[in-house]
Amino acid sequence: MTPTPQVVVHRDKDELAQAVAARLLTKIVEAQAARGSASVVLTGGRNGNALLAALAASPARSSVDWSRLDVWWGDERYLPDGDPERNVTQATEALLAAVPLDPARVHPMPASDGPHAGDVDAAAEAYAAELAAHPEAHGRVPAFDVLLLGVGPDTHVASLFPEHPGVRETERAVVGVHGAPKPPPTRVSLTLPAIRAAREVWLLAAGADKARAAAIALSGAGEIQAPAAGAYGTARTLWLLDGPAAAELPRGLYPPSSA
Repeated sequence: MTPTPQVVVHRDKDELAQAVAARLLTKIVEAQAARGSASVVLTGGRNGNALLAALAASPARSSVDWSRLDVWWGDERYLPDGDPERNVTQATEALLAAVPLDPARVHPMPASDGPHAGDVDAAAEAYAAELAAHPEAHGRVPAFDVLLLGVGPDTHVASLFPEHPGVRETERAVVGVHGAPKPPPTRVSLTLPAIRAAREVWLLAAGADKARAAAIALSGAGEIQAPAAGAYGTARTLWLLDGPAAAELPRGLYPPSSA
């Protein structure tokens, strides 16, 4: 059974970033206490990067054993290594360079100048193989503890856009994206089946430009037309919003939660 999404609304984008950072640190600590390690899938964009900056600034970040954390990405711009537009570049600047991660447990998606240069589909296959080879992958992908997703104004998540081929994928864990409606057009993305392998999926949205997308996705829209509607975890799905992003929510159907 698909877990009913929980909606948590914070006052503004700054409070959202700080609250989600605290929530994520707690979840990582709990997972490490239970199993010895933890795994998180990062997202880029303004909300994802604000969260990482809040993690870096948090006094509680020392509670995590960063050497026992696997870090993955939900999608990536297929650009050269080190390009400032790549999610991994931005994440490194915001957080990763400041914490003692094990480099072997940091799993960036392939760059366009890497071994699969010019072939985004081969790059996607390589990332799928890396996911499947992980010791905790009982199938195609690990059961990530938390998978973070930013929600676009068009309801896209990762690089799965409405009506695009990637959002229709039911078999592969990772796909190459061609002709994305926002630049750059070529990307690598997890698919909905891979996203749904996560124990918890957290969808982040801040700003009035995300209000319509949140309302559509939480009102029973189909995942082909509204990819965010098809993103959910095996144990929990959290929509973490600020006030402006929550402005058009169907209040009676999804009352804000303090969970």
